[in-house]
Amino acid sequence: MLEKCFAAFFTLAIMVTLAPRPVMAQSAAGGMPMRTPDGHPDVSGVFTFRTLTPLQRPAQFAGQETLTPEEAAAFEASERTRQNRDLFDPETGAPNAGYQSREDGGVLSYNEFWYERGIELTSDKRTSLIIDPPDGRYPPQTEAARMASRERSAYRREHMYDSYENRGMGDRCIMFSKSGPPIRSGAYNNNLMIFQTAEHVVILTEQARQARVIPLEDTAKPPFEQLAGVSRGHWEGEILVVETTQFRDWGNGRIGSDMQLVERLTRLDSDTIAYEYTVTDPSVYTAPYTVMMPFRRTDGPLFEYACHEGNIGLYGILAGARNLERLGRELRP
Repeated sequence: MLEKCFAAFFTLAIMVTLAPRPVMAQSAAGGMPMRTPDGHPDVSGVFTFRTLTPLQRPAQFAGQETLTPEEAAAFEASERTRQNRDLFDPETGAPNAGYQSREDGGVLSYNEFWYERGIELTSDKRTSLIIDPPDGRYPPQTEAARMASRERSAYRREHMYDSYENRGMGDRCIMFSKSGPPIRSGAYNNNLMIFQTAEHVVILTEQARQARVIPLEDTAKPPFEQLAGVSRGHWEGEILVVETTQFRDWGNGRIGSDMQLVERLTRLDSDTIAYEYTVTDPSVYTAPYTVMMPFRRTDGPLFEYACHEGNIGLYGILAGARNLERLGRELRP
């Protein structure tokens, strides 16, 4: 991750405007399209997907799909300040940036050096990565999903110290929503590697070291659900289309067992892949939504993400809870 912190300063000029249906990628020399030996478009490489463009459109930009260069520069500067870990008071925290105070259990050992959330918007200066619905926001959730979320939150608050099984997937180093599918940008480890053969495509994410092995010819699926779903790919002209179903609901409120995900990867040029995905999940959302973001080439390699900190922290959380119980003190969320 240290290397990527420095690399962020050298990637400002690589942003390439995405179009909803991009054109065929050309080689670095501007000649023939980039191809693998078997004739398919070449989508392999090491990429970063970090960006300051928020997933959902902020309220301040309601009705505004893109920003002017001046507006974008002002927003980028404001976000870099708002999210800067070195600038907030650890006693009071910075809730609007997701940083808790000491009293609320905030982790204060990280400083800005460790973050690589991105320093610019996408090159087209969009105000959200969500491109559909047109308001750049998640569709409304179903009433059943809202009720289930409330019940899940209430149960978690009451039982979060009972057992490791009551902790989130991130605490347990099993799954991280940023790693997908679908892939989302976050505070750090916004990197992945794509391997490609004639029969398979493998997407290896740096966060949690999750490798999705996607068959391109074998369409048979196992008769069970998986945390990352079951993915199958095929080519539609220049676009690699990956369809994923059979998700196991792992309790994050964003993925239901009925979710259907369609991802589209298109090589735009030697440095950029257009990554677009559509989520259809009638058990959670009242309508589908679509996200578009760039994968930009970056120097490798990926770094190991062994999640030691999470494992040690999980032991400490539960051991601390047992000690407070012995002392007769209240356990707080």
